[in-house]
Amino acid sequence: MSETAHRYTAELADRIELAWQDRWETTGVFNAPNPDGPFGDPGAVAEYDGGHMLVLDMFPYPSGAGLHVGHPLGYIATDVFSRYHRMLGKNVLHCLGYDAFGLPAEQYAVQTGQHPRVTTEANIEIMARQLRRLGLGLDNRRAIRTMDPDYYRWTQWIFLKIFNAWYDTEAVRPDGGLGRARPITELVAEFESGARPLPDGDERAWADLSVSERAEVIDAHRLAYASEAPVNWAPGLGSVVANEEVTNDGRSERGNFPVFKRNLRQWMMRITDYSDRLADDLDRVQWPDKVKAMQRNWIGRSHGARVAFRVVGAPEDAEPIEVFTTRPDTLFGATFMVLAPEHPLVDTLVPQGEWPEGTNPAWTGGEATPEAAVTAYRTAASRKSDVERQIEGKDKTGVFTGAWATNPATGTQIPIFVADYVLMGYGTGAIMAVPGQDERDWHFADVFELPKIRTVQPTEGHQEDEAFTGEGPAINSANDTLDLNGKPIAEAKDAMIAWLVEHGLGEATVSYKLRDWLFSRQRYWGEPFPIVFDEDGVAHGVPESMLPVELPDVPDYSPRTFDPEDAASEPEPPLGRVREWVEVELDLEDGRGVQKYRRETNTMPNWAGSCWYYLRYLDPENREELVSAATEEYWVGPRDTPVDGAPAGTRDPGGVDLYIGGVEHAVLHLLYARFWHKVLFDLGHVSSEEPFRTYFSQGYIQAPAYRDDRGQPVEATEVEETVGADGQSTFTWRGQPVTREFGKIGKSLKNMVSPDDMYAAYGADTLRLYEMGMGPLDQSKPWDTRAIVGSQRFLQRLWRNVIDEESGEVRVVDSPIDDATARVLHRTIDAVRRDYDELGFNTAIARLIEFNNALTKLDAVPREAAEQIVLMVAPLAPHIAEELWSRLGHSESLTHADFPVADPALLVEDSVTCVVQIKGKVRDRIEVPSDISEDELREKALALPKVVEATAAGVRTVIVRAPKLVNVVPL
Repeated sequence: MSETAHRYTAELADRIELAWQDRWETTGVFNAPNPDGPFGDPGAVAEYDGGHMLVLDMFPYPSGAGLHVGHPLGYIATDVFSRYHRMLGKNVLHCLGYDAFGLPAEQYAVQTGQHPRVTTEANIEIMARQLRRLGLGLDNRRAIRTMDPDYYRWTQWIFLKIFNAWYDTEAVRPDGGLGRARPITELVAEFESGARPLPDGDERAWADLSVSERAEVIDAHRLAYASEAPVNWAPGLGSVVANEEVTNDGRSERGNFPVFKRNLRQWMMRITDYSDRLADDLDRVQWPDKVKAMQRNWIGRSHGARVAFRVVGAPEDAEPIEVFTTRPDTLFGATFMVLAPEHPLVDTLVPQGEWPEGTNPAWTGGEATPEAAVTAYRTAASRKSDVERQIEGKDKTGVFTGAWATNPATGTQIPIFVADYVLMGYGTGAIMAVPGQDERDWHFADVFELPKIRTVQPTEGHQEDEAFTGEGPAINSANDTLDLNGKPIAEAKDAMIAWLVEHGLGEATVSYKLRDWLFSRQRYWGEPFPIVFDEDGVAHGVPESMLPVELPDVPDYSPRTFDPEDAASEPEPPLGRVREWVEVELDLEDGRGVQKYRRETNTMPNWAGSCWYYLRYLDPENREELVSAATEEYWVGPRDTPVDGAPAGTRDPGGVDLYIGGVEHAVLHLLYARFWHKVLFDLGHVSSEEPFRTYFSQGYIQAPAYRDDRGQPVEATEVEETVGADGQSTFTWRGQPVTREFGKIGKSLKNMVSPDDMYAAYGADTLRLYEMGMGPLDQSKPWDTRAIVGSQRFLQRLWRNVIDEESGEVRVVDSPIDDATARVLHRTIDAVRRDYDELGFNTAIARLIEFNNALTKLDAVPREAAEQIVLMVAPLAPHIAEELWSRLGHSESLTHADFPVADPALLVEDSVTCVVQIKGKVRDRIEVPSDISEDELREKALALPKVVEATAAGVRTVIVRAPKLVNVVPL
């Protein structure tokens, strides 16, 4: 046998790890029982005396490049947490699936003709192998893939529930609040009975309306509806793209095609009906404050006023321009108005012919007429993304409409501009511009030579050439019937709103940034909508018996348009080419018999499948229900105690016990999942009100990235480092100098580090230990392959403390543990348990290393100490822990072994270090019993040589704080 056969090397780690992974899979040791259903085992559930816990990661997308070492950070963390809580006696469910629909696979299909399913399955196989090799303790019976018809059948089912629901603002929820979703059939019944009048004063009976008219009324209430909506249209992709998929220069992130604003028929979800609940219920979940703030900012709930500005010269019955403002107190300082380019009143405002007399040339955009100027500006604005339009500090552009409005507070006429920094998506799409109190408006006023009036007194020292956005008393804010001067902002707001209401010029209101959710994509690789249209164009949901509506094969995966550079090009989704699938004859079980229908040819966005997967994990083999009521309530139902940190009296909302994922998904993914979940709750399909009770955002692992002289990333693995005589490093790529930076690991920076390489060089346990020990889980940290050896050395020392490297035999002794080691052991247990509870894995590792080093110094390691440290290491490095546990004589896996418990008696310190001060300065330290009396401690301190010398002339006073401090004040 070789000299290294019994040493813990990468080769031995590989054998141990693969063997234990096979054993875990064979025995199903991580399979968590349900209370009922296909995975149901009520007896096993009852045996768990520690309760139960659901721990999940954000859905991974199976990339063709496989995992890099940044991906496992969250997966390892949830695995450590899950393994620890299993050892506390809990029924822990930890599983992982694949977000299998996505644009990359479709783009590859467009380029190669290979079906996206083939690509995706190959990618999943690579990722599944890499994840298995990591040693994750997953219940793989529950692995799901969004592209499987058995899965997206239930995505379509949820869509139908949303489509067939409406939000009743007067309906009472179980908590006594107003507003919840109800089945659309109940709305129809109210119209049929006359309990609810028809909109717009229509006095006809429901029976007198045509089928199309009824559909129009109902569709205006549905939570999922089709609408002509302004979207980001990328003709080069043949698809609509989301705001976050548009670059700051108005091009598609994928393919770099121009993006235009277009009105296209799209499916929308009325998420705005849930704005208040989505904002308010953030108080009920345990999430990072920064993530809650991001959600609240996206929802953008603002309290303020709507103010009506009449257009000069318009007829009395003409529609005024309404603005929403959170600062009605500044109305006296409104010196101009700005409308979004898409605002519907723009066309009616622009006068025909030449510019009005006296128009400032700076306002015209160089065009001869208002119509030409506004048309040119709106065309340019349509090429910009919402993100680009909102960039702070960017030069403001705009053009005068040729029209004026009257400031209702001052009676003065103010010019009306069109500018793209105002969006239709917030408020009314029009603003009153108060440059004195708003930086954007100040900059716009500078560019277009517009007046500035301050309405809040700036603080002393404020720069005269800048807007003042702080607090202060009102100034320049009075007319014949209202005087705000001297009032603080809050009081001035209330007074202004009361004045507006009294004079019929406005009202108090709440506005939101949140817009209805665009839910269509002109792509192939996504969930088909379970929707068909009749010959009148009315949308119908298919019966549940027809689910799933399966994705057909298509002859060509490429979305097409006539001109990739033309905003007017019409989309041709790939599904539209399968005529035998699109044009069908169906009996929708609605009493109309077989009819001709046309299927929806758009597909759902990849958000759809990732909105609810955490529920399907619970009951993936259930063919009759999304999830059984008993199973849903068991895993994610509300608990008796509220979430930590929630306001007093708050009910627990239920949800996943721990959900870990990157902050880049902390807005949209979490928001959309919360919306779907609340609809399901309102309709009685789940008992929990929130999907994720506790969310934790892990940091990134960063790695060196290198750029050439063009600023383009180069392959990091091909870069050579040279260390000069001065100790400074220089870097070259193919002989050319490059610069180094640190950035998030990924394909874009070409700095991928594969976990496969780490498995081969060190083993999975070492990789796990290194990633968890790099620093706090929520912080980003730099990857350093050279530093991973430190984690390997710890495991090697642990191995040597238990196994003789010469013989391979267990070298621990059965003699009792000595008192000193016992105290260190139990203090380590106490600290490590706290660290695991709080996801402080880096500090747990530091404590375990310290204790292991203490064991190394012993002549022989007692069995008790060896077994306890193996159990504590197990959540972090499970393979080596299982192997050592087995060699220590245990036949069962330690997966469900009891985690060590500290003996409180051994946590009490026998002695402590007492600091001795003379006139407040530390002069000595002594070891004293922890229960020493004040009198005894005083005597010991006064007997110290340094104290005797300092108090030769006598002692003024002695301050004793037993057992840790004595302060002597000499005469």
